Amino acid sequence: MAGNDECLFKNMSSIGYSVVLPFTVFIARLYTILKLFWYNWKMQTNVFIFHGTEGYPEENWFPWLKERLETKGCKVFVPQFPSPPVVPSKISEWFLVLKNYEEYINEDTIIVAHSLGGKFALRVLEKLKYPVKAVFFVATPVGIQPILNNERDNAFTNNDFDWANIKNKAKNFFVFHSDNDPYVSLGNGEELAKKLGVNLTFIPNAGHFNAVAGYLSFPQLLEKVEAILAN
Repeated sequence: MAGNDECLFKNMSSIGYSVVLPFTVFIARLYTILKLFWYNWKMQTNVFIFHGTEGYPEENWFPWLKERLETKGCKVFVPQFPSPPVVPSKISEWFLVLKNYEEYINEDTIIVAHSLGGKFALRVLEKLKYPVKAVFFVATPVGIQPILNNERDNAFTNNDFDWANIKNKAKNFFVFHSDNDPYVSLGNGEELAKKLGVNLTFIPNAGHFNAVAGYLSFPQLLEKVEAILAN
């Protein structure tokens, strides 16, 4: 009788072990999957595209760049900032819009800024507590004349930037400018590149890098963003 009890105990133990072991393995694997999912979500590269004066998310090369980067796993945001015609935009209103996205701004974030959006990006960098991954400036005015909408741009924000602070707020800077921009002269790109300590990416006959200049796509910009994503 004792032998039967002992045998029964062994069988029950083996049954219990066979049930508990797969459950334990399942929990361990689930934990690993969730951990990887969280890590990938946390480390996903978020890209912001800032439009310029009277701009909007569907103009120029913005949709094209957004689509290309999304195929590479990036989460791309193109906020619509208040930019009424004729009257100056208010930078305080732009910051209110950006506040809705602040959870997506981290050390793996990339900012691409066109025209007045570049001045806004500079002010954003001044306020950050940590450096983002990269910032790309395209046809950004920084006060070097001639600038067609200089008074309007200055009403948005002046050109007294804290360059020492800004230089520490991104791991990589890129500045694009052309020689026939009807709104923002080449000297602005040269000055911005100098202040940031980088070489100017000069593209001749590109105008203001907008639809009028034929810029519904921007392969040179995409190439440099891809290089950053690969690092």
